[in-house]
Amino acid sequence: MQATLAVTIPFFALVLCGYLASQRRVLPEAAIPGLNIYVLFFALPCMLFRFGSSMPFAQLIDPVLIGVYGLCALLMVFFTLAVTLRRGDGSAGVDMKNAAFGALVAAFPNTGFMGVPLLVALFGERAAGPVIGTVLVDLIVTSTLCIALAQSQRADGVADSAGALSSMLRSLRSAATNPLPWAIVLGALFAATGLQWPGPLAQIVKMLGDSATPVALFTIGSVLWRAGRHAHTRTPVRQYLPVALFKLLIHPLLVLSMGLVARAAGAAVPTFGLTVLVLAAALPSASNVSLLAERYGADNGRVARIIMASTVLAFASFSLLAWALGAGQ
Repeated sequence: MQATLAVTIPFFALVLCGYLASQRRVLPEAAIPGLNIYVLFFALPCMLFRFGSSMPFAQLIDPVLIGVYGLCALLMVFFTLAVTLRRGDGSAGVDMKNAAFGALVAAFPNTGFMGVPLLVALFGERAAGPVIGTVLVDLIVTSTLCIALAQSQRADGVADSAGALSSMLRSLRSAATNPLPWAIVLGALFAATGLQWPGPLAQIVKMLGDSATPVALFTIGSVLWRAGRHAHTRTPVRQYLPVALFKLLIHPLLVLSMGLVARAAGAAVPTFGLTVLVLAAALPSASNVSLLAERYGADNGRVARIIMASTVLAFASFSLLAWALGAGQ
């Protein structure tokens, strides 16, 4: 356990540093979007490119692992919708837009900003392949589905299929302009062809990639503080804590169960890859979902509290699960 905590404590401590720096105004609020842009468009793509270019394509993109994780993501979305969506009889719950964004934070772990560097620190660079596969699923499939569901119903409760289709296409365009998938694809291309950057350019990529982990973790804390500060509603505990627990407990259990079922059915599910997927699912919710919720007019207060609760609780739950699965040993 000590070896696991030696890795997880610094990661979560940097998130706390970002939160406190923003809360105490050491980091101006106006600087937070700039930090986010630096990580998303510069540092993190370089880190993902380096991992992608350093391993065989079959190790980077394992269709069986991607299939298991993708199916579990869909099941998590519909499970969370079923539990949290307000019924026609007016029973407790939230409307479709907020249920969909709740489902997104229940199914979308913080793999980009936290998961890739954390799991590589725990298991070595071979963990990057399975985690990168989850990044692609969440950016392209999970986000697109949940945004479409959020726009599938008007405020008066009437179905809006045109709005859902328009939102789905807009989300897919956004995924197509996101630099992370392209960095992964470019890395895979370099790995397959043996291409190399010229020396000075390779050093620039290395320097940017090396900066990704600390800046990304610091940014998570800053984004969480900003999301909480701009929340316009007070959310009851019963509307956000259960979803945070779905993320931390049900999601990894579902991935583990589905992986074992697939293996029993004859699929080639590697033990190491499944372990990494389970721990990726046990990560806290992606902090940037709060920005999406704000953009689409959902209850950002509820989304921010789900993300905050999952991030705080994940220090214990993730560390215990990682230790139980042999990480850091």
